[in-house]
Amino acid sequence: HPRFWNEIQQFKHQDSIQPPPSHAIVFVGSSSFKKWTDVQSYFPDFKIINRGFGGSTLPEATRYADDIIFPYHPAQIVIYEGDNDAVGKGVTADSIFDRFHRLFTLIRSRLPKTPVAYVSIKPSPSRERFMPVMDYANWKIWTFLATQPRTHFVDVYHLMLNDKGLPRPELFQGDMLHMKPDGYKIWQKAIRPVL
Repeated sequence: HPRFWNEIQQFKHQDSIQPPPSHAIVFVGSSSFKKWTDVQSYFPDFKIINRGFGGSTLPEATRYADDIIFPYHPAQIVIYEGDNDAVGKGVTADSIFDRFHRLFTLIRSRLPKTPVAYVSIKPSPSRERFMPVMDYANWKIWTFLATQPRTHFVDVYHLMLNDKGLPRPELFQGDMLHMKPDGYKIWQKAIRPVL
């Protein structure tokens, strides 16, 4: 089986026991979404289906779109991917953009009117050396989405830097990759206006 197959089957199993609401907002992404287990309480006015999985990448979100995006007939799709792509061998900002563009094109081909929001790759202390790639990938995705209707680019990257332009370690857990609630509060403020 491909990576995360078991995790995706787990979602399907949950859905069979308790069908999720239709026309909810689907959060699809990697572990920063997966670990946001109480995301619904941050956005009480909206129905959220959290489909963050593993340490996923953009191609994996694309691969599993038929399982974790399209069945839900979402009112909106919020994407957090690219963080794990950036640390891949030989991955550039251009390749992250191309991967995003593939996912976006797939979503648009099936759901032409559904709003899509992309949450920028976050800067984390453990991945500081990848920040130039992340920052440039964010910029490429932002400039592309600015040309597309019914899209939003949510910039959390710059909100998570200190005055020296470095990631703020106090927002992170011990692994300096995953966030504490203070990090998620920043995300909440940034994401809320585009929902």
